[in-house]
Amino acid sequence: MVIDWNAVTTIASPVIALFVGVWVNRRFESRPVLISYFSHVSAFRYTPPGGQPSQFNTHSVVLRNTGRQSATNIRLHHTILPEFNIWPDVVHNIEILPNGSKDIVIPTLVPGEEITVSYLYFPPVIAGQVNAGVKCDQGFANQITVLLQRQYPRWFNRTVIAFVLVGLVTVAYLIYVGVTVIVR
Repeated sequence: MVIDWNAVTTIASPVIALFVGVWVNRRFESRPVLISYFSHVSAFRYTPPGGQPSQFNTHSVVLRNTGRQSATNIRLHHTILPEFNIWPDVVHNIEILPNGSKDIVIPTLVPGEEITVSYLYFPPVIAGQVNAGVKCDQGFANQITVLLQRQYPRWFNRTVIAFVLVGLVTVAYLIYVGVTVIVR
């Protein structure tokens, strides 16, 4: 069986160009990109001197604009809105929706700006009952999972990247040799 490489490249090149074009557009388009994540969820037990023990819960949501354009009218939706603090201070207001839920509305987040919203509440309320999503005029925020991770030195990361590149080149060469042996 002989493969007509002219036909393969004629068919594949527009498809590849389509995917590359979409990627370039998404990568370099000036638009806001909101990401949000939980930085911590904690429960505390406190007993004042000579008093009754009490428990309270806390968690923080970090909101960051990683895009190249300002995000406008950011809405942090809450089924239950407990005591909260926004750091660093930004202009915001609270809107009560017809169903009784509440939104914290922040007029704008410039590119690269990051804020932390910390919540304080008491049982039986848990973190999952507080936050119900983040959106802005330009779309929904990407909620990402963040885990603490060891940070390796720069020299170690570069060494690992070099080994990966050598491995990729080796695999590509072996595939090339294998294909040329099969074709002959």
